[in-house]
Amino acid sequence: MRHDFPYARAGQVIGLLGGSFDPAHEGHVHITHEALKRFGLDQVWWLVTPGNPLKTSGPAPLAQRVSHAQAVMQHPRVKITQIEAHTGTRYTAETLEALIALYPGVRFVWLMGADNLADFHRWERWDWIMSNVPVGILARPGDRGAARMSKAARRFRSARITGREAAKLRVSEAPAWSLVNVPMLDVSSSQIRARGDW
Repeated sequence: MRHDFPYARAGQVIGLLGGSFDPAHEGHVHITHEALKRFGLDQVWWLVTPGNPLKTSGPAPLAQRVSHAQAVMQHPRVKITQIEAHTGTRYTAETLEALIALYPGVRFVWLMGADNLADFHRWERWDWIMSNVPVGILARPGDRGAARMSKAARRFRSARITGREAAKLRVSEAPAWSLVNVPMLDVSSSQIRARGDW
Protein backbone atom coordinates (compact mmCIF):
# COMPACT_ATOMS: atom_id res chain seq x y z
CA MET A 1 0.00 0.00 0.00
CA ARG A 2 1.29 3.45 -0.84
CA HIS A 3 2.45 5.50 2.12
CA ASP A 4 -0.13 8.22 1.47
CA PHE A 5 -3.03 5.77 1.82
CA PRO A 6 -4.18 4.69 5.29
CA TYR A 7 -3.57 1.13 6.45
CA ALA A 8 -6.38 -1.40 6.77
CA ARG A 9 -6.19 -5.17 6.92
CA ALA A 10 -8.56 -7.73 5.42
CA GLY A 11 -11.62 -8.26 7.60
CA GLN A 12 -11.71 -4.72 8.96
CA VAL A 13 -14.78 -2.54 8.48
CA ILE A 14 -13.99 1.03 7.47
CA GLY A 15 -16.54 3.84 7.45
CA LEU A 16 -16.00 6.45 4.72
CA LEU A 17 -17.15 10.03 5.31
CA GLY A 18 -16.72 12.11 2.19
CA GLY A 19 -17.00 15.84 1.81
CA SER A 20 -15.28 19.12 1.13
CA PHE A 21 -14.76 19.77 4.88
CA ASP A 22 -14.66 23.48 4.06
CA PRO A 23 -14.01 23.77 6.98
CA ALA A 24 -14.19 20.67 9.16
CA HIS A 25 -15.97 21.36 12.46
CA GLU A 26 -17.27 19.82 15.69
CA GLY A 27 -20.38 18.53 13.90
CA HIS A 28 -18.19 16.32 11.67
CA VAL A 29 -16.31 15.10 14.76
CA HIS A 30 -19.57 14.30 16.55
CA ILE A 31 -21.10 12.25 13.72
CA THR A 32 -17.79 10.41 13.26
CA HIS A 33 -17.80 9.33 16.92
CA GLU A 34 -21.46 8.29 16.60
CA ALA A 35 -20.76 6.31 13.41
CA LEU A 36 -17.86 4.42 15.06
CA LYS A 37 -20.13 3.48 17.95
CA ARG A 38 -23.50 2.87 16.27
CA PHE A 39 -22.27 0.94 13.22
CA GLY A 40 -19.48 -0.92 15.06
CA LEU A 41 -16.76 0.34 12.71
CA ASP A 42 -13.05 -0.42 13.11
CA GLN A 43 -12.03 2.94 11.59
CA VAL A 44 -13.50 5.97 9.88
CA TRP A 45 -11.66 7.65 7.02
CA TRP A 46 -12.50 11.20 6.09
CA LEU A 47 -12.25 11.57 2.32
CA VAL A 48 -11.43 15.25 1.91
CA THR A 49 -12.47 15.83 -1.69
CA PRO A 50 -10.48 18.02 -4.09
CA GLY A 51 -13.82 19.48 -5.24
CA ASN A 52 -17.52 18.62 -5.07
CA PRO A 53 -19.04 17.98 -8.55
CA LEU A 54 -22.42 19.22 -7.23
CA LYS A 55 -21.06 22.60 -6.09
CA THR A 56 -20.37 25.42 -8.54
CA SER A 57 -17.74 27.34 -6.58
CA GLY A 58 -14.53 25.69 -5.45
CA PRO A 59 -13.59 25.13 -1.81
CA ALA A 60 -10.50 26.40 0.04
CA PRO A 61 -7.19 24.78 -1.04
CA LEU A 62 -7.02 21.05 -0.30
CA ALA A 63 -3.89 21.26 1.88
CA GLN A 64 -5.53 23.91 4.07
CA ARG A 65 -8.70 21.85 4.51
CA VAL A 66 -6.73 18.66 5.32
CA SER A 67 -4.52 20.46 7.83
CA HIS A 68 -7.55 21.99 9.57
CA ALA A 69 -9.38 18.62 9.58
CA GLN A 70 -6.36 16.98 11.26
CA ALA A 71 -6.41 19.66 13.95
CA VAL A 72 -10.17 19.27 14.55
CA MET A 73 -10.49 15.45 14.38
CA GLN A 74 -8.04 13.68 16.68
CA HIS A 75 -8.92 10.04 17.31
CA PRO A 76 -6.70 6.97 16.92
CA ARG A 77 -9.28 5.20 14.72
CA VAL A 78 -10.01 8.16 12.42
CA LYS A 79 -7.80 8.97 9.44
CA ILE A 80 -7.91 12.21 7.45
CA THR A 81 -7.17 11.34 3.80
CA GLN A 82 -6.73 12.87 0.36
CA ILE A 83 -7.56 9.57 -1.35
CA GLU A 84 -9.55 11.17 -4.17
CA ALA A 85 -6.63 13.47 -5.05
CA HIS A 86 -4.37 10.39 -5.28
CA THR A 87 -6.80 8.17 -7.21
CA GLY A 88 -7.95 11.00 -9.50
CA THR A 89 -11.59 10.04 -8.89
CA ARG A 90 -14.25 12.71 -8.85
CA TYR A 91 -17.43 10.83 -8.03
CA THR A 92 -18.21 8.64 -5.02
CA ALA A 93 -18.88 5.53 -7.11
CA GLU A 94 -15.46 5.82 -8.81
CA THR A 95 -13.74 6.35 -5.45
CA LEU A 96 -15.46 3.29 -3.98
CA GLU A 97 -14.45 1.16 -6.97
CA ALA A 98 -10.83 2.29 -6.53
CA LEU A 99 -10.85 1.55 -2.79
CA ILE A 100 -12.42 -1.89 -3.24
CA ALA A 101 -9.63 -2.71 -5.74
CA LEU A 102 -6.87 -1.26 -3.51
CA TYR A 103 -8.03 -2.99 -0.31
CA PRO A 104 -9.04 -6.60 -1.05
CA GLY A 105 -10.89 -8.15 1.88
CA VAL A 106 -11.63 -4.82 3.59
CA ARG A 107 -15.31 -3.99 4.07
CA PHE A 108 -16.35 -0.39 3.44
CA VAL A 109 -19.45 1.40 4.75
CA TRP A 110 -20.41 4.70 3.13
CA LEU A 111 -21.47 7.30 5.73
CA MET A 112 -23.66 10.32 5.09
CA GLY A 113 -26.24 12.62 6.62
CA ALA A 114 -29.96 12.14 6.11
CA ASP A 115 -30.01 15.30 3.97
CA ASN A 116 -27.74 13.50 1.47
CA LEU A 117 -30.10 10.51 1.31
CA ALA A 118 -32.93 12.85 0.31
CA ASP A 119 -30.90 13.93 -2.75
CA PHE A 120 -28.98 10.69 -3.27
CA HIS A 121 -30.72 9.86 -6.57
CA ARG A 122 -28.97 12.91 -8.08
CA TRP A 123 -25.53 11.40 -7.41
CA GLU A 124 -23.62 9.78 -10.25
CA ARG A 125 -24.40 5.99 -10.24
CA TRP A 126 -26.17 6.24 -6.87
CA ASP A 127 -27.90 2.89 -7.38
CA TRP A 128 -24.52 1.21 -7.95
CA ILE A 129 -23.33 2.65 -4.61
CA MET A 130 -26.40 1.31 -2.76
CA SER A 131 -26.05 -2.08 -4.47
CA ASN A 132 -22.34 -2.51 -3.73
CA VAL A 133 -21.53 -0.84 -0.40
CA PRO A 134 -23.54 -0.79 2.86
CA VAL A 135 -24.65 2.75 3.72
CA GLY A 136 -24.87 4.23 7.22
CA ILE A 137 -27.05 7.34 7.47
CA LEU A 138 -26.92 9.75 10.40
CA ALA A 139 -30.04 11.82 10.99
CA ARG A 140 -30.91 14.79 13.15
CA PRO A 141 -33.94 14.04 15.33
CA GLY A 142 -37.00 15.15 13.38
CA ASP A 143 -34.98 15.37 10.14
CA ARG A 144 -35.88 11.97 8.71
CA GLY A 145 -39.04 12.58 6.70
CA ALA A 146 -37.44 13.58 3.40
CA ALA A 147 -34.81 10.84 3.78
CA ARG A 148 -37.41 8.12 4.44
CA MET A 149 -39.48 9.21 1.46
CA SER A 150 -36.50 9.63 -0.88
CA LYS A 151 -36.20 7.74 -4.15
CA ALA A 152 -33.22 5.76 -2.79
CA ALA A 153 -35.05 4.77 0.42
CA ARG A 154 -38.10 3.64 -1.56
CA ARG A 155 -36.14 1.68 -4.15
CA PHE A 156 -34.03 -0.09 -1.50
CA ARG A 157 -36.79 -0.39 1.13
CA SER A 158 -36.25 -4.14 1.58
CA ALA A 159 -32.52 -3.60 2.32
CA ARG A 160 -33.15 -1.36 5.35
CA ILE A 161 -31.77 -2.31 8.76
CA THR A 162 -33.55 -0.59 11.66
CA GLY A 163 -31.65 1.97 13.72
CA ARG A 164 -31.94 -0.36 16.73
CA GLU A 165 -29.99 -3.02 14.81
CA ALA A 166 -27.56 -0.60 13.12
CA ALA A 167 -24.48 -2.57 14.26
CA LYS A 168 -25.55 -5.36 11.86
CA LEU A 169 -24.52 -3.08 9.00
CA ARG A 170 -20.86 -4.07 9.52
CA VAL A 171 -21.58 -7.69 8.60
CA SER A 172 -24.38 -7.15 6.06
CA GLU A 173 -23.91 -7.66 2.34
CA ALA A 174 -24.99 -4.77 0.13
CA PRO A 175 -27.56 -3.62 -0.55
CA ALA A 176 -27.98 -2.73 3.13
CA TRP A 177 -28.58 0.62 4.79
CA SER A 178 -29.46 1.90 8.21
CA LEU A 179 -30.68 5.29 9.35
CA VAL A 180 -29.86 6.21 12.96
CA ASN A 181 -30.94 9.21 14.98
CA VAL A 182 -28.05 11.10 16.52
CA PRO A 183 -28.24 14.31 18.51
CA MET A 184 -26.70 16.91 16.21
CA LEU A 185 -24.65 19.97 16.99
CA ASP A 186 -26.06 23.11 15.42
CA VAL A 187 -23.03 23.98 13.32
CA SER A 188 -22.34 23.88 9.59
CA SER A 189 -19.43 24.70 7.29
CA SER A 190 -21.57 27.28 5.46
CA GLN A 191 -22.37 29.07 8.76
CA ILE A 192 -18.66 29.18 9.62
CA ARG A 193 -17.80 30.59 6.17
CA ALA A 194 -20.64 33.13 6.40
CA ARG A 195 -19.29 34.39 9.75
CA GLY A 196 -15.90 34.91 8.12
CA ASP A 197 -14.24 32.43 10.49
CA TRP A 198 -12.63 30.41 7.67
